[in-house]
Amino acid sequence: MQLLRFDLAVLRGDLFGGLTAAVVALPLALAFGVASGVGPIAGLYGAIAVGFFAAIFGGTPAQVSGPTGPMTIVMAAVVSLYANDLATAFLIVMAGGLIQIVFGLLRVGSFISYTPYSVISGFMSGVGVIIILLQVPVFLGAPSAPATPLSVLQSLPAVMADTDAASLVTAVASLLAMLFWPKSLRIFVPPPLAALLVGAGMSLLIPGGVQVIGTVPTGFPQFHWPSVPPEQIAGVIQPAFILALLGSIDSLLTSLIADSVTRSHHDSNRELVGQGIGNLAAGLLGALPGAGATMRTLVNVRAGGRTRVSGVVHSLILLILALGLGPLVEDIPLAALAGILVKVGWDIIDWNYLKRLHRAPREKVLVMLITLGLTVFVDLITAVAVGLIIAGFVTARWMEAEELKGVTAVALTDDSAVAEKDREALRELREDVLVISLRGRFSYASARQLTRRAGIAAGGAYRVVILDFSEAAYIDTSAGMAVREIIESLNSQDVACITAGLGGQAMKDLDDLGVLELVPEERCCETKAQAIVRAIEYIEKNSSAIRNRSANS
Repeated sequence: MQLLRFDLAVLRGDLFGGLTAAVVALPLALAFGVASGVGPIAGLYGAIAVGFFAAIFGGTPAQVSGPTGPMTIVMAAVVSLYANDLATAFLIVMAGGLIQIVFGLLRVGSFISYTPYSVISGFMSGVGVIIILLQVPVFLGAPSAPATPLSVLQSLPAVMADTDAASLVTAVASLLAMLFWPKSLRIFVPPPLAALLVGAGMSLLIPGGVQVIGTVPTGFPQFHWPSVPPEQIAGVIQPAFILALLGSIDSLLTSLIADSVTRSHHDSNRELVGQGIGNLAAGLLGALPGAGATMRTLVNVRAGGRTRVSGVVHSLILLILALGLGPLVEDIPLAALAGILVKVGWDIIDWNYLKRLHRAPREKVLVMLITLGLTVFVDLITAVAVGLIIAGFVTARWMEAEELKGVTAVALTDDSAVAEKDREALRELREDVLVISLRGRFSYASARQLTRRAGIAAGGAYRVVILDFSEAAYIDTSAGMAVREIIESLNSQDVACITAGLGGQAMKDLDDLGVLELVPEERCCETKAQAIVRAIEYIEKNSSAIRNRSANS
């Protein structure tokens, strides 16, 4: 009985989530369709196709997909190139979907899990700020809203001077419903739906009325079967790859955000396959491509959506509207939607992290703020790319400090590692032998400092330098080339280099880079003790030659 109650509760949440997501998605899909240049019906069917198939086959159960701003911008560029040949434009959408499927099958999506939280936080907060800024003109009753946050800020004085009181009252009423809707009623009516009803009711009571969604196009889409001459294939692949890459990044970042809200874990590779299937279907239907939509996903989750059912419900509701029930939503006030979206944008902003900025590491705060700023004032993809690059530098700096803790360079003063018969000789020669020990993992982050630190240490009056790799677990290409530079420097100074304890993956990495070719085979020892004995033998054998060379110099 408890399981039944749980399932019914989940289903109810999914129904409410899908319904509210559809209400929010409808005007956005229509607007994106117009902005792309292929018409509102293309935007609507893009939300239907991508939303339905990504929900079924994707790897993020609570995610709602459909046309997004970045995808619409790229599609608008494609349409402008193929204005007289839309069949090719939609072939590019299909090709982009196929590339996403290949990404998923090759498990490219797994790498998104390495995105630092500072980048995700900046991206989330930036999206929240964008949503709020873009709704401000509608909130105040402007006849049309600028397309970018920067243009909104530039037009704000004029918009405020021409505020429409009816729209403002409607938007405020919807926002207050979002904020203060009683918890006891949220089980039956989620706040976004309540806000929509309150806003619609307020608009009916206000003389003169307010702007509404308006005519919703209906009917079946026109199918576009793939057909392109071979000589045009190269021109199709490049924009298709851009669509696929952009859609994949957009979707997987939304998946990470959905994880943080629902405390679940998505399957990145399956998500790419689902998004690819959705975009393939969108291209066949002559619709806009899409991706995981952050705003619609969070609206869905906030309203109770938790499983794939919510995404399917969202698409089915839009399909019903597209097939003839559009007039039911034509009178919904745009100001009511603005009130809902302002609260959604506010909730998306990562306030938990922002409240702790003064205690967070400065480097991570810088990454977060740069990502936020670029998200708002440039574009989402540039923001994420730059954020990842800067975060990579910050991480490399930390890795350098940690890796260099495993580097020690000391004159050989401990004779416990050698046999009794060699200890007397060692006591006489210990100041001539330097041991550089490398413990742990070494990568590109510490390569430069590794060369510098070892070079400074080996720059003394030593006859032999032992490179002890006994506790070296991993050496990447950059660190391997740094070791090569150290050995070359020692050879040029006529200082004998002996390696000790080199084996496993570290030995293979250095051998592949040709580093071991610089060290004679008899100087490659299995243990540190053997290396010390070999150092003693070398000094005793070459002591006269070394003294003569020193005297001549």
